[in-house]
Amino acid sequence: MPRNSIRALLSGTGGSVRPVPHPRRCLLALLVLLVTATAGGGCAPDPPAAVPAGETQPVLPSVTPTARLALSAAAVRTPVAVSTDTPVSTATSSRTPTPVPTSVPSATPPPTPTLVPPTATPMPPTATPIPSPTVVATSTATHTPAPPSATPVPPTATPVPDAPAFAPAPPPGRAFASLDEFWAGTAEWVLEEYDVGLPVGESDTVYRGGGEFWSYLHASHQSAGALDSCGDPVPFPGCVTLWKSHDGGRHFALENPVCLFPCRTCPCSPADHTQQQQYPRVFFDSDRAYVVYEWGAGSYMRTSYDGLNWSAEAHVPGTGQWQADPGTCPAGASIGEHPNIYAETEYGDCLVGAPPGITVAGDLLYVFVGLGRDPGHMGCYVGSKYAGAAGLRLCASNPLFGAELGYGPPDVLGAEANPYFEFRTISSADVVWVGDHYYMAYEGVRGPSNPTVVDDQFALGFARSAGPAIDGPWEKYPGNPVIMDLANNWGIGHADVVIVGPATYLYTATSTTTRGRYVLVRR
Repeated sequence: MPRNSIRALLSGTGGSVRPVPHPRRCLLALLVLLVTATAGGGCAPDPPAAVPAGETQPVLPSVTPTARLALSAAAVRTPVAVSTDTPVSTATSSRTPTPVPTSVPSATPPPTPTLVPPTATPMPPTATPIPSPTVVATSTATHTPAPPSATPVPPTATPVPDAPAFAPAPPPGRAFASLDEFWAGTAEWVLEEYDVGLPVGESDTVYRGGGEFWSYLHASHQSAGALDSCGDPVPFPGCVTLWKSHDGGRHFALENPVCLFPCRTCPCSPADHTQQQQYPRVFFDSDRAYVVYEWGAGSYMRTSYDGLNWSAEAHVPGTGQWQADPGTCPAGASIGEHPNIYAETEYGDCLVGAPPGITVAGDLLYVFVGLGRDPGHMGCYVGSKYAGAAGLRLCASNPLFGAELGYGPPDVLGAEANPYFEFRTISSADVVWVGDHYYMAYEGVRGPSNPTVVDDQFALGFARSAGPAIDGPWEKYPGNPVIMDLANNWGIGHADVVIVGPATYLYTATSTTTRGRYVLVRR
């Protein structure tokens, strides 16, 4: 990156200088006056001319690429103390990341190039840069350090170290509960915030420390004014964007309405997939973050060391929808018939992918995928977390569970159809570890209620591993669906489970126009 240097020229000022009379001329004039005895004025020499103090023209220290501050001439007219040190700007990372070179992190076994290490190049500052000190010339040309600024310097790390501590508090008169208690029937979900500011749809929310929560959400120019990295409006359904909350996850805002993943060239091309990076799921491991999302029914993955700057996109092998020879679809991946859909296999009769999920268990990375349709199933991929998407393979236990009860009676709708809520598709897994089990929130879609409409029957389900293994048997929550009955609410099934200390939060649709937060408490 070219280095910009800023120079400030300080110009000195001086008055005009009067000439000094010659001594002999004064003596001759005095003799003439004495001879003529005429009173006259003496010849007094003019006062010595004021010599302007020599001023050096100091040069501002070069501004590092981190700061990129443009100082005007007015910034150097008021003398202040100066430090000889190059000013350093400490700023939060830009929300419009740039690609970074790949290399091999220190891990065993060696990772593939899809895993991106931290970049050595400092990130650009936020919209409010840290002021750079001005300079002043002194008679001794000695530079003294500038006094510390009263304005605190923004931290570079996330979560924000200086953020106030976040202490979850249950609703008045209630006590926090765990997912174990929920499964046992001794806990319930209580609405805490009806509208947290997130658009209705598909997001994944994570706790980042202090009072800060992040939510990764696909958005378009139509839904949130989103632009791609070249400044062009993003078509619906949109790209992955980052929303932030600084009040303990109660209210979120899109602070920078730009796609999180930059395009490779400008203008963006269809290969950048900015027009559809749907249903993102994120997992923060101890040394890096992983994100997976859907494009064209397939699953795509990226990695990051800060949750802001991400590696290049990598396709999860074998995901998508395709036409297969009879009997060659993976287990549970076949597409069957729906009573209200005439062309269910128009784009193929095998499906592995759809809205995905992701988690890490030890050194193993798991990507959850929807398998098939009519009936739908939940499946997974597994591989070394250091090997990237290319190292993933289908889980041996696929399908983990499915829609065993079929569509049900065609004329049964609403609450009476709850047992059949997941017939068409099962997807959008969000997985957490509690006690001795993995718990999963997932979306179930029954499909259209009649042949004249699109999908209009959605619900939220829970499942958990029967033992401590993900790649093994699972069981579904006997009280499914949760929160609300089967309804035309397309955001209810895309739920985010966030555990912070004793609190278990659930972000999901509270209506067809709002997304809110529930908290798990004892009955």
